[in-house]
This record gives sequence, C-alpha cells and structure tokens, in this order.
Amino acid sequence: MYTTGAVEKDLLDMSIKQISKIIMSYPKAGLDVALDHSGVKVTPEIVENVLKRFENAGMLSYRFFEWAGRQHNYMHGVEAYHTVIGSLAKIRQFDIMWGLLGTMRNRGLLRTETFCIIMRKYARMQKVDEALYTFNIMEKYNVTPNLTAFNGLLSALCKSKNVRKAQEIFDKMKEQFLPDSKTYSILLEGWGKEPNLPKARELFREMVRVGCNPDIVTYGIMVDILCKMGRVDEALDIVKSMDDSGCRPTSFIYSILVHTYGVQNRIEDAIDTFLEMAKNGVKSDVVGMTDEAFRFFRKMIKVCEPDADTYTLMIKMFFEKHQLDMALKVWTYMKSKKFVPSMHVYSVFINGLCTMGKVSDASMLMEEMIEKGIQPSVMTFRKLRQLLIKEDRRDVLEFLQEKMNLLVKEPLCD
Repeated sequence: MYTTGAVEKDLLDMSIKQISKIIMSYPKAGLDVALDHSGVKVTPEIVENVLKRFENAGMLSYRFFEWAGRQHNYMHGVEAYHTVIGSLAKIRQFDIMWGLLGTMRNRGLLRTETFCIIMRKYARMQKVDEALYTFNIMEKYNVTPNLTAFNGLLSALCKSKNVRKAQEIFDKMKEQFLPDSKTYSILLEGWGKEPNLPKARELFREMVRVGCNPDIVTYGIMVDILCKMGRVDEALDIVKSMDDSGCRPTSFIYSILVHTYGVQNRIEDAIDTFLEMAKNGVKSDVVGMTDEAFRFFRKMIKVCEPDADTYTLMIKMFFEKHQLDMALKVWTYMKSKKFVPSMHVYSVFINGLCTMGKVSDASMLMEEMIEKGIQPSVMTFRKLRQLLIKEDRRDVLEFLQEKMNLLVKEPLCD
C-alpha cells in the first residue's frame, strides 16, 4: 500500500526523468518550447535535482535554469543558484556567473558558501589571483568576510597545491581573522602534501603556542604527516599528548601507526598498537584494518607465540567485520599450538557465533568450555540462552544448564 510520501516521491522521480529526457533530446535548439509543452510544474526540489544531474552539462544546465526561473509561481533558491554557478565556473563562463551573483544580491540570497564555491573553482584552475579577488570583493556584495570564508580561501588554495600562497595569506591576515583548529588543520594538510615536515612542525607548534587547541582532525593530520616521513616515534609523542587535551585516538590514527610499523617491520609494536586500540574500546572501523591485523598476526607467529590478548583481539576484530572464516583460521591455529583458550577468548568466540546466528556451533563451544572447567560469564551464557529459547532448543539449554550446575558445585579449576 502506497503512502502519501511514496506517491510524492514517484511523481518527483517521474518529473525529473521527463525533464532529463527532454534536455538530452534538445541539446541545441527547441529546448524551451519542449519544456513548455511538457506540462511539468517545476518545484525547487525538481529544479535542484535536475541541475545536479546536469551539473557537468555547462550551458545546457544554464538554459534549463533560465527556463525554470521564468515559470509561474516559482523562484530559484540558494541551492539552485549554487549548483548552476559551479556548472558555469567549470566551463569558464565567468561573466554569466558573476551576473548571477548580482541577481542573488538583489534577492538577498548571497551566502558565504556562494563565494567559497567560486574560490574553489578558481583555485582548481590555478587562478589564484581570481580566488583572492573573490574573497576581497565579498563586502561589495554586502557579505562580511568571516572566518568561514577565510578558511574556505585557504582550503581552496591548499587543495590546489598552492599551500605557500595560503601560508602567505594566513600570515598577513591571521590578526584579522582569529584562526581556529580548522584553519591550522587546513594548512597542516597542505604542508603535508607538499611535503614539508619542517613547515608542518613549525605551524603545529605555533598553534599550541598561541593557545589554539588541536582537535582530533588536527592530531590525525599531524600523525599522518610524521608517519609518512618515517617519524613514527615523534608521531607517538603527539598521540601521547592527546590525553592532555581530552582527545582520544581514533581508529584512523591507530591504523596510520600500525601501517607505518608494518613498513618498518616493527611487528611487536604493531601488535601492541592493536592491543591498545582494543583496550581503549576503539573499533577497527577503517577499511582494511582487519586485513592489516591478519598480516601482522601471520608475521608475528613466525617470530614468537601470540598470547591470550592477541588471540582475543584478532578473533574479536574478525567477528566485528563478520569474517567468520578468518576468525576460524585464528581459532584453528590457536588450537594447533595446544594453546588453552582463556574464559575471555572463549567468550569472544561464543558471542561472535551468537551474533552471526551460529547457535549450534556456539552451543558446542560452550559445552567444550564447561568441560574444560572454565565457567562462562553470566552475559555470555545469557546471550546463548536467549538464542536457544528463540529457536526452541530448550533441550540443548537444559543440557548446558546441567553441565553448568555441575561445574559450580565441583569446579575443575579456579
């Protein structure tokens, strides 16, 4: 049964497809007439969707924009103007673009983001002077340049590999616009891509000296720069200093450290970093982290035997990524080495199996655990119990409960 929202979405999609088909059928002449005869009543949502669909179509996009602006009971919003301004800048139709800014000013639609879009487009074309001109002319359009605009200018320059110009502008104007952590992060990232470690170091120290606290993004950028330059121990000092500012390392920062340790073949340090990540409750949500972890695990087992913490971490990481086959590989290797799993290792594996719906496997592992005299945690047993009840496997539950009761009465180990 269709809801009102679903019907409206279908009508919206039909209108967008109809207009798109007309635009592609009349790329040079007759577009206005064809659109007039389409019977489509434009709305801001329709216009914005069509403009985004054709944002790389240059003048064709602009012709639709012009036609839509003439329709009865419709007026362009900020989003429509921003999209078409970006389209015009791509094909260097700057006169038309600036004309639209005049229209936006008259309608009170100009925003800081409007100028940031233009600065980004100019910078990508290496038109640095024009990007700076855009920033400087904001006041003439009754938009006060603020820190957001300043950051936008610096970001546009840094991303277009003009970090030296960005630094020059920053040095001249930092008294006018009080820099924040985002300002410094933009410049640090620019120097990192240069790459210029001395400049990055100097800027980071200045940031701390003037009392602008680095945030998690700034720390991540600085750690990345140092590690790419092979200065992993210096990067570790940065990570340790994060505690003082109330920031906790993210999985992104941990992954940078682990990858660098791998490049330097510092296997034990890599494993220690994984363990620290798990200890701090940071999940390996970065793509490739589990692959990285298994590579280090394989390297580690060639030189030393993993301990319970390492096995627990590896199994937990693979279950978090729903990689049962990899978790089983670690478990099989562990058993082949006659390593006796601890309560924690068993719990992690049983919980993982339960999460993936492998109730029978989890039950057999629970039985094995109890028979070895290891008492499962209340939470682990409760989780399996709930699944067994859900699947109407009360016979298995009673069997495990009897074994549990026996273990409590006559514990086989402390």
